[in-house]
Amino acid sequence: MKTRRLGRNGPEVSALGLGCMSLGIADTYTSSIHNDDEAVALVQRALELGMFFLDTADVYGDSEEKVGKAIRGQRDRVFLATKFGFVRGGGAAGRAINGSPQYVRDACDSSLKRLAVDQIDLYQLHRVDDQVPIEETVGAMSELVSAGKVKYIGLSEPSVATVRRAHQVHPITSIQNEYSLFTRDPENEMLATLRELGIGLIAYSPLGRGFLAGRFQKSDELSEKDWRRGHPRFQGENFAKNMAMVERVKAVAAQKGCTPAQLALAWVLAQGPDVVPIPGTSSIKRLEENAAAADIQLSDADIARIEQAAPQGAQGDRYNEHMIKLINR
Repeated sequence: MKTRRLGRNGPEVSALGLGCMSLGIADTYTSSIHNDDEAVALVQRALELGMFFLDTADVYGDSEEKVGKAIRGQRDRVFLATKFGFVRGGGAAGRAINGSPQYVRDACDSSLKRLAVDQIDLYQLHRVDDQVPIEETVGAMSELVSAGKVKYIGLSEPSVATVRRAHQVHPITSIQNEYSLFTRDPENEMLATLRELGIGLIAYSPLGRGFLAGRFQKSDELSEKDWRRGHPRFQGENFAKNMAMVERVKAVAAQKGCTPAQLALAWVLAQGPDVVPIPGTSSIKRLEENAAAADIQLSDADIARIEQAAPQGAQGDRYNEHMIKLINR
């Protein structure tokens, strides 16, 4: 597995990371892992493949515990990232997001305990708390760095203005945003800002939440508890239009001699050496398929064909009405 630097002066990480959401929330995705041993085996296989960048969060059920169990005895092989901000259990002071300094400290201590480690490599604010100045949240995160509990800090789904303000308080190593052929939002202004400031981009959901992998043909294939059912992109006319795009991507992948998932990941990787995709999966077979995408080289002609197949991203909002309000703050 090739490596990349996360930001201009940041750490070296595997070119592809592993998103660990499906390890801990059994009903989030139809194929989510329900068994601890399966989760541990998946993470350990990722490490064998050289995917040593693991990204989890305190709100992903017991994902942190499973990741901690999987890396026991091989902590030095792992770049470990986790996130905080969503209040576990439903809310504090009526808010679903908490970025207060005391919560930052408490959440970090809790994550360290669940992960069973002494230090977190990358600690990220999952969503910006619009009731707390970002300077206060990042200031508390900076104190964690000084205390040796955290090496680097990052933000997830902030606005460009918030990135600039945060970076003045403490160097921000990375921003985590949804980025794929389906979601091109970072191209509007975020990528240019990050490159100006020397900050890396972690691309989550680089397979369009499974769409770009060609995993299903109709929304009925998703279980009733699968949270994607509530997203506009997976509903009605949007679903049909997005499936048409997927079919075009499949055709390009066939010409290239790879799977649609590999083509989609290779495209994200081709957007720059400062972009690190973190696809999630619950299947070792899919994990191995994803890992092989790091070796696919796309020519200018390949990229042009891909752009023609998926010129403007997906139809429909990427989140429901509640979740969409929590991004770009």
